[in-house]
Amino acid sequence: MKLLEEKDKKRYKEFLENHERCNFQQSLEWGEVKSSWIKEVILSEDKKGKIRGSLCVWIRKIPFFGNIMYVARGPVCDIHNKEVLKDLRDGADELAKKYKAFALRMEPDVEKSDEKFREIVTDLGFKIKDDSKDFKDEIQPRFVFQLDIKGKDKNTIFNEFHSKTRYNIRLATKKGVVIKEGTKEDLKVFHKIMEETGKRDDFLIRSLSYFEKMYDELVPKHMKLLMAYHGDKAIAGIIPIMYGRKTWYLYGASSNTDRNLMPNYLLQWTMIQEAIDNKHDVYDFRGVSGVVDENHPQYRFI
Repeated sequence: MKLLEEKDKKRYKEFLENHERCNFQQSLEWGEVKSSWIKEVILSEDKKGKIRGSLCVWIRKIPFFGNIMYVARGPVCDIHNKEVLKDLRDGADELAKKYKAFALRMEPDVEKSDEKFREIVTDLGFKIKDDSKDFKDEIQPRFVFQLDIKGKDKNTIFNEFHSKTRYNIRLATKKGVVIKEGTKEDLKVFHKIMEETGKRDDFLIRSLSYFEKMYDELVPKHMKLLMAYHGDKAIAGIIPIMYGRKTWYLYGASSNTDRNLMPNYLLQWTMIQEAIDNKHDVYDFRGVSGVVDENHPQYRFI
């Protein structure tokens, strides 16, 4: 076990981008977006010094309690290799001593049904929280919806969509909706539409400065702003994140008017096509509710 040093950054990025468990929230670039946190990366290496696992840990002081350590979508490793997981856990223990942290919270990217992982981490001293289903219960969504696009062409993916989805995509095109890549200046328009979306759907939104910080740190390699226009009017937009062989739909906004033009369907399809062009394996729509009751307000909500 070792902590990431300046000389390790290049090979850490290469390890992360090429690993099947790659997640942008474990990246150094995303760490720059979250500048209010202290960041440390724990590396587990084999006998030849090759990285075999990593854990990007964020540290922040909680008033009246002390420092807390948080891991978003880590570890990145063979999650069934107990030796590597123990090595990373030992590194987290060292960090806890260094920062006098009172807790480590992890939200890994692991299937809920993975009993082997559950057994290993429980044996290593972790406690698994199983009683959350709604978005408000966690920092990261506990359940996500992913589209498998590995090795598939656009026609195959499009034909696998529900007939209503295909209809809405075609409708948006027929009605004259056009998708354009936005600039940093266009974030102001996107943010206004996001404010409409937040009021309509009752959720808090990030500040404009936060989105500008994302743009500065992640564009052009890891982030895009796509805007949907009807004539000269911007009516919707999305922010996808690209890292390794995956694309994540991170933020989306739509105005209260012109929703009947189905711009969000065309936005998603445009980005899915780009992900296919980039030979990505997964398009991640991010959070869905874990509640399968059709009467629940978040049922089928993405």
